Amino acid sequence: MSDQLVLSAETRDRGGKGASRELRRNGRVPAVVYGGKEEPLMIHVEEKLLMKQLMTGHFMNSIVMIEVDGKQVRTLPKDVAFHPVKDRPIHADFLRISKDAKVQVAVPVLFINEEASPGLKRGGVLNIVRHELELICDSDKMPDDIQIDVTGYDVGDSIHISNVTLPKGSESAITDRDFTIATIVAPSAMKSSEGDTTVDSGEEAAAAEGGEEA
Repeated sequence: MSDQLVLSAETRDRGGKGASRELRRNGRVPAVVYGGKEEPLMIHVEEKLLMKQLMTGHFMNSIVMIEVDGKQVRTLPKDVAFHPVKDRPIHADFLRISKDAKVQVAVPVLFINEEASPGLKRGGVLNIVRHELELICDSDKMPDDIQIDVTGYDVGDSIHISNVTLPKGSESAITDRDFTIATIVAPSAMKSSEGDTTVDSGEEAAAAEGGEEA
């Protein structure tokens, strides 16, 4: 589970582009905390500290305690907008949540034990259809990533969500189908030498999955 992060903030009285530009010139990033049946809270945070937390790689899957006016507000980051040229954060949105709330997050997928996959040992290629899984989790048990063991998978095999054991407190946000996460396909050299058509099958699986997402 991701560590809980703390982000100091100050309230802002003025909205609008002019006030936001002034904040950014002073190294601050305008932000808003919303949700929880309370009025939106207009704040600004230090750009350097926000960037440091973004660089952890799991900021969007972490509980962030916003410290403002001597209080802590429990939040989940929902969006960070960046300048199109300078690639600096220019605005952030945080969702106010309670400790026992369930939240939907996109969790990255990691594949392990590739050396124990017969298909990959024979030169097959791991064709990743989904790099992230949309999960509904307990807000205090959000995983950093989901590790998928490819031990025993051969060329032509597919890994579906039903093959994955999710952490306690997490479930797939997609429940109407057993979607594909990855396939093991044959490289062109193996296809031509063995007459294997698995490449086409893998590509069809990826295309079908893409159609489901659309």
